[in-house]
Amino acid sequence: MKKIALIPARYGATRFPGKLMAKLGNKSVILRTYESTVNTGVFDEVMVVCDSEIIYNEIVNNGGNAVMSKKEHECGTDRIAEAIADRTDIDIVVNVQGDEPFTQKEPLEKLLQVFEGEAGKKVQVASLMQELKDWKAIEDPNYVKVAVDKQSNALFFSRSVIPYPRDKAVQTVYYEHIGIYAFRRQTLLDFTQMPVSPLEAAEKIECLRYLENGIPLKMVVTEYMGVEIDTPEDLLKAEKLL
Repeated sequence: MKKIALIPARYGATRFPGKLMAKLGNKSVILRTYESTVNTGVFDEVMVVCDSEIIYNEIVNNGGNAVMSKKEHECGTDRIAEAIADRTDIDIVVNVQGDEPFTQKEPLEKLLQVFEGEAGKKVQVASLMQELKDWKAIEDPNYVKVAVDKQSNALFFSRSVIPYPRDKAVQTVYYEHIGIYAFRRQTLLDFTQMPVSPLEAAEKIECLRYLENGIPLKMVVTEYMGVEIDTPEDLLKAEKLL
């Protein structure tokens, strides 16, 4: 089973323009993400898929593997789908976000394991989640929450508090969705042909498109607790982690 990690990298970010080229210690965020993904050792290939020569040169000039997108894309999933459209040698594609400089081996291994064995044959797409315990984070719309069934398939994703704790006596576990996905190649290509769905448009959460089209999304629990670089404040947190 050939496994490839693709890192979609857009230079212009809405909340933090140029964030992937921001320095984290002595390296850019995107270079740290690429190197940490390679260092997991779980992939046959790792490649950055970018829309900017600045990012392309940053990776290639540091001995990395990168490709330029041929056209503009609305989202990272469309960007990586274009990159593997002609690659029939690939079985599993993992989308690692470019703003995840602390990407680690253990969560990615667990993510890939759900595709193995007899049960794994039914899995088309999987993603990661981690338990949220800080109520401030649970209420924060920047943290995407996910509710799952007993088989760890996603029931719903939301920026709102889900489940809503109407009965305060009930012990409720809250999960944050971590935006790292693993797809079977054809599922990824099929996804890009589906129009943006109503719930996805309302919440601005891409993976709701799967659920609205009846495609199960297997969730894998991890204790990742890294830092996604979405804002300048996140960069400060990441510097402390370094």
